[in-house]
Amino acid sequence: MLLFFILGLLVHFVFFGSIFDIYFTSPLVHGMTPQLTPLPPPAKRLVLFVADGLRADTLYELDENGNTRAPFIRNIIMHEGSWGISHTRVPTESRPGHVALIAGFYEDVSAVAKGWKENPVGFDSLINESRYTWSWGSPDILTMFAKGASGDHVYAYSYDADNEDFGAQDVTKLDTWVFDNMKEFFHAARNNQSLFSKLNEEKIVFFLHLLGIDTNGHAHRPTSREYKDNIKVVDEGMKEIVSMLEDFYGNDGKTAFIFTSDHGMTDWGFHGAGHPSETLTPFVTWGAGIKYPQRVSAQKFDDADIAPLMASLIGVPFPLNSVGILPVDYLNNTDLFKAESMFTNAVQILEQFKVKMTQKKEAILPFFFTPFKLLSESKQLNILRKARSYIKQRKYDEAKPSHLLSCSFIAVGVLVAFFLLIQDCPWTYYIYCLLPVPIWYAVLREFQVIQDFVISLLTFPPSQLAGYLFIFTLGIEVLVLSFFYRYMLTAGLIAFACWPFITQLWIRAKSISLSWIFFSLLLAVFPLMPVVGRKPDIFLVIGAGSLVLLLSLCVLTSLIKRKDRFINEELLLHLFQMLSIALSMYVVYSTHHSLLKKQGLPFLNQIISWIILASSFVLPLLSPTSLFERLFSILLSWMSAYLLLSTGYEALFPLVLSCLMFVWIQMEQETLQQSGVSYRQKVTSLQFTCNLDITQFRHLYLDDIRRAFFLVFFLVTAFFGTGNIASVNSFDLASVYCFLTVFSPYMMGALMMWKILIPFVLVMCAFEAVQLTTQLSSKSHVFILQHFFFLVKDYGSWLEIGTSISHYVIVMSMTIVLMLLNGLAHLLTTKKLELYGKSKSHLI
Repeated sequence: MLLFFILGLLVHFVFFGSIFDIYFTSPLVHGMTPQLTPLPPPAKRLVLFVADGLRADTLYELDENGNTRAPFIRNIIMHEGSWGISHTRVPTESRPGHVALIAGFYEDVSAVAKGWKENPVGFDSLINESRYTWSWGSPDILTMFAKGASGDHVYAYSYDADNEDFGAQDVTKLDTWVFDNMKEFFHAARNNQSLFSKLNEEKIVFFLHLLGIDTNGHAHRPTSREYKDNIKVVDEGMKEIVSMLEDFYGNDGKTAFIFTSDHGMTDWGFHGAGHPSETLTPFVTWGAGIKYPQRVSAQKFDDADIAPLMASLIGVPFPLNSVGILPVDYLNNTDLFKAESMFTNAVQILEQFKVKMTQKKEAILPFFFTPFKLLSESKQLNILRKARSYIKQRKYDEAKPSHLLSCSFIAVGVLVAFFLLIQDCPWTYYIYCLLPVPIWYAVLREFQVIQDFVISLLTFPPSQLAGYLFIFTLGIEVLVLSFFYRYMLTAGLIAFACWPFITQLWIRAKSISLSWIFFSLLLAVFPLMPVVGRKPDIFLVIGAGSLVLLLSLCVLTSLIKRKDRFINEELLLHLFQMLSIALSMYVVYSTHHSLLKKQGLPFLNQIISWIILASSFVLPLLSPTSLFERLFSILLSWMSAYLLLSTGYEALFPLVLSCLMFVWIQMEQETLQQSGVSYRQKVTSLQFTCNLDITQFRHLYLDDIRRAFFLVFFLVTAFFGTGNIASVNSFDLASVYCFLTVFSPYMMGALMMWKILIPFVLVMCAFEAVQLTTQLSSKSHVFILQHFFFLVKDYGSWLEIGTSISHYVIVMSMTIVLMLLNGLAHLLTTKKLELYGKSKSHLI
């Protein structure tokens, strides 16, 4: 029985402890990138007055004689600043209230089990982000922010905690102590050159915590004379402080003032719950960057919104854990500053979401993770890109979401459906007529981007613009003809070789231009090679593998010299991938000879082939995410699989194509710099990352058409370059003999399709790097799809009709497959698997 009792007690203790793991864990995340409004701030310094326990109604109402209890604050409201009602979240206590005001986030529920006086979790705050902060008041509040700050730039002056006596005769001394000590501090600063210099710097904060009103409220109730008279003491003290600061700084107009409270109080002298008397607090602000009084009703917002407002006023990064929304209506600044501040606020909150999502994704099994659909990565980028575009176009009102466009297209869809209904049309007509509605809706949602692009086109001389359009149209026709005549790809690649001479790149980057010309002409040879009736040539496969090994040795030597960036794990990975290439060469050679001797596929070769194929998916994800190393790792892994599927000259094709892709990336960066856009990193130092730098978003340029065309052309070249699918007769079952020799149409077909897709993926991975360099989006080959739509034939022989249909299907499939390959390329370039434990970083 005793054992049973102890076991039961233990179980109940476990149940009790479990609630703290399940319900009371901290929601705060760390590791976000600080976000700062890029424009000069209106204020150099900020003064924050917090009257602890002050109710909004008690401050704003008039006394029994019709007079205000706070004449200085009333004068500010009427003539100098803006005012409103701040809504304080529960629990309405001093610690979470001040954290919300200064750090911008609400109560951390984990504090239930960890502490009361101080917030037990390391958090960022306005005080931490400031250059210097001086604070006066209660040790319970000031210590919390002083400990939470990094560096040595926060100075706290507090009285003895014994002074916080509810039974004291006069507790207004808690407030007069703050005012007197601050005045003495500034008086001493006039004779202290070091302190004087600090006080005249930018991004500084003065924080005055005034506890007298709260203490009087607890002791005598908010309806008491003591509570109301304490408001007069605070009002008079603030008036003296403001006068002193204006005198000290010579009325330079660079000081912003904020007066508010952390919570209110019930009529019976308590707080902590959610009664309006506890949650509604006053908010008054004036000075640099603040609007003058307007004839509007009092505004209501959350206390956490004050933190981004203060950060915006003095130009410091928004507190990293802040969830506050900038109350932009209080700002007296340009529309550009307001828009940039709101944009920074949005990105700062989004940073928390992205870090939290990453943590969740890493902590659970992939198939259990469900991303938040309303804020997917594509939607994040789309929203931020549009907002940034509107800001650049000075269309600040448009940066707010509007439902007018969507409602208009819904109305159009209803009208179309009604028109078809009254004509008794077949159901297929509904699909044909209604499908353009959402498509054009998607197009017009990008109207701003299209408009910006058209405006940029109009800046070109008419003759030059006409020449560009002619070349682009000619290029589209070349692509269309390449479906019928493969040698047109050769013509296109020869034209590509002339690109450096047309754009003056030959003068700017001669060595890169020579490489571009050489590999373009070398790749142009492949479409001229025979498609049908070729014989296996294993020595060409072995030669391709040897060239890859030789290139790998050169790269390995180069990486070893950069010892600061090359570690043992990377060395082992590189050697293992070289071993995979060598094994692929051996398997191809030994399998070919075994089949010639009628001995069948060696079982060991079959096992090695499947292992190499499977590892080609994983090994690139273990490599560093630096651009060159990740792309080269992808080439080695996928080249080893391609060699196993090759029988002749096509084994050289991915190698030459990849070399041209590497040169293309460097050429694009040179082109970007030639056009006047300076990029701060070299190609070798670029990093693939899941998080795009939204500050690099830009409008479309004419060069972007050329980049998109290059992508489509290289994809078509990857498709038809070796004639793998140019005709039915070009399928060679010998390509899969390293994997299986027993007839299996589905398995063989899958392997052949994978062989076809490998060059596609290499092109898409290279284009990921081009996007990283130029911040370009790929949406170009819809023109080719439309062209083939009009080339579909309903006359002639079955071969002609079937060929026209198959070409249309191929291009349409390319559109679909391209989206899938884009996702695969993004995965291969940006994701990284960790075999060992990660080091954890924490933010103070």
